[in-house]
Amino acid sequence: MNLLYFYLFLLVHPYLGMWWKSFELAGRKSWEALIPGYNYFIAFKLGSNKPWWTLLLIFPGVHLVMWSVANTSYIRRFGYFSLIDTLQGVFFPYLLLAKIAKAGDKMLPETNWANSKEVGDREWGDHLALFLSLPVFGHVIALGIAAVTRAKPGKRTKVKEWGDSILFALVAASIIRTYVFEPFQIPTGSMEKTLLVGDFLFVNKLAYGPKVPVTPLSYPLVHNTVPWVNTKSYSSLETSEYTRMPGFTKVNRNDVVVFNYPSGDTAIYDPRMPNGLMGHDYHDYVLFEAKTLYEQSNNAQNNYRRAHQFYTDSLTRVNAELPDSVKYPMTRVNELTDNYVYKDFIQNLEFWKSRARTFIAEDKKSHQKGDLSIIEHYGIIPRPVDKRENYIKRCVGIPGDFLEIKESILYVNDSLAFVSENQNLMYQAWNELGFKAQDLEAVGLEMERRDYFRNQPEQVASTALGTVKTYYTMHLTKTELKKLQKIYPQATFDVVIMPQYSDIEGALPSYRELTDNLFKFPKDPYVNNTVSDFTRFQIPKKGQTIDISKENIAWFRRIITAYEGHKLEEKDDGIYIDGQKVKTYTFAMNYYWMMGDNRYNSADSRMWGFVPEDHIVGKASLVWFSKSAYKGVRWERLFSVIK
Repeated sequence: MNLLYFYLFLLVHPYLGMWWKSFELAGRKSWEALIPGYNYFIAFKLGSNKPWWTLLLIFPGVHLVMWSVANTSYIRRFGYFSLIDTLQGVFFPYLLLAKIAKAGDKMLPETNWANSKEVGDREWGDHLALFLSLPVFGHVIALGIAAVTRAKPGKRTKVKEWGDSILFALVAASIIRTYVFEPFQIPTGSMEKTLLVGDFLFVNKLAYGPKVPVTPLSYPLVHNTVPWVNTKSYSSLETSEYTRMPGFTKVNRNDVVVFNYPSGDTAIYDPRMPNGLMGHDYHDYVLFEAKTLYEQSNNAQNNYRRAHQFYTDSLTRVNAELPDSVKYPMTRVNELTDNYVYKDFIQNLEFWKSRARTFIAEDKKSHQKGDLSIIEHYGIIPRPVDKRENYIKRCVGIPGDFLEIKESILYVNDSLAFVSENQNLMYQAWNELGFKAQDLEAVGLEMERRDYFRNQPEQVASTALGTVKTYYTMHLTKTELKKLQKIYPQATFDVVIMPQYSDIEGALPSYRELTDNLFKFPKDPYVNNTVSDFTRFQIPKKGQTIDISKENIAWFRRIITAYEGHKLEEKDDGIYIDGQKVKTYTFAMNYYWMMGDNRYNSADSRMWGFVPEDHIVGKASLVWFSKSAYKGVRWERLFSVIK
């Protein structure tokens, strides 16, 4: 049900509850119950003597809580305190409100807490209110304090006192968390070294304007899953359309931004991800398993053997007639073979994707022979936009920008892009005598960080020298690179490049290179993008109209279908949107391009593409706490501003 209907319900409720009759019993005028907004002001004043609580009704997600509070406190002033009465007041108060109006009894004085009978009458109702406010933990707090303190005569019971305190602490915290700022923890190293694993930060939601929750009915202070019970924390009974309140600024290029995971509508839970973070989408999962199933099939293995033998024989015959100076290297056999196998896979991609869907649906956790690498999963978890996982990256491109990556260097509108102080790239380093651990640590590398910064040697055979060199893979900022170059002037540090196959002179694309295209945006085998090299493209802008065709539709499929809600069909005679053949498309939203500062270890827009404006959560502003799993509290990072 749309959020609007719930607000209309709040307006109609006083009439359904016949407040114009019960107001008179409380010494008020009947007409006061007929004025929208003012009637709630009076009801809160009568029920709890807190008329300002009426303002809390305007906040989605809090409005129904306050509606229940208004009803429960109101009916209690007429003597309805029991467990059943409280349940009705919280969820369906109309039977009691009709009974009050019909009976015509005057409103009672407030509870006399020195009267044991009155306290006893409301005991179980107060217990229920505390339980609904904070299940189990509320009672642990209230009864624990009651056990070690002496009750004061004439004062509210601890259950009642803590029920009120906890409820409104949660209401206030929910409003602040939803509309002002929200605490956020960095779970992965994609923003290293600007933000570190273990950083706790505040996300400023006022900067770009807070979003009205799409699913406002949710358990307070958790995002999408209730801890320990492992169930979703929200209800889809009440929903709203995307609405953003005014903010102080717009999303600017190079801001560090928190946003909802764009592939979160088809997220799959992977227990290897830290803190239950959803990092896999169903479509990637299908492609990965399709590729794996194909590679393990007899068809692929037979194709590879036949093709490898054919090209070996062919190249041998050709080389026999050529002088040594121009003979083809036998490595060309592998390139030709891979290319042949790749074409077979791509031509039958839909078949293998279908096989993969069946395989995934069977919920297999691993192949008996161990030759398939499907991970343990618990199926697809489709989530509304506001309940998708929170991701944090740097916004490197705003609507209308042209972007391109050449050998790990980002260009925005054909100019060198901003490079943050702590942005790091991956280098292949070599020094004849190796690198000392104390030197690496001295420049800022944490040798304990096996996930991102453990510089493990890689043995690479050098046929030219007839020796084996020990290379190190290092993730370095510009500052760290300069320090190491000063310590080891004779060492070499080369940025690791994963070139597009079209950039390799005289080389054919390998099966691995071409199938990797399926896992880089726009996930099309014929669009060749890598981590370090990305084809020039433009970020869509709201109101912008573009020509669409079979040649470029791959870049916009997800925008048209998942983000803007249209039906897309690609037929032999052209592109159809919502059943109509079209040659152009006009974007309904602004889009952004997000990338991690840890450029070689970041799942970002290079994998899942554009980030719609309705996924933007807020601006990362301040690190208020930081703790390393290896070295404890990072005191130097406390209360540091994020740049």
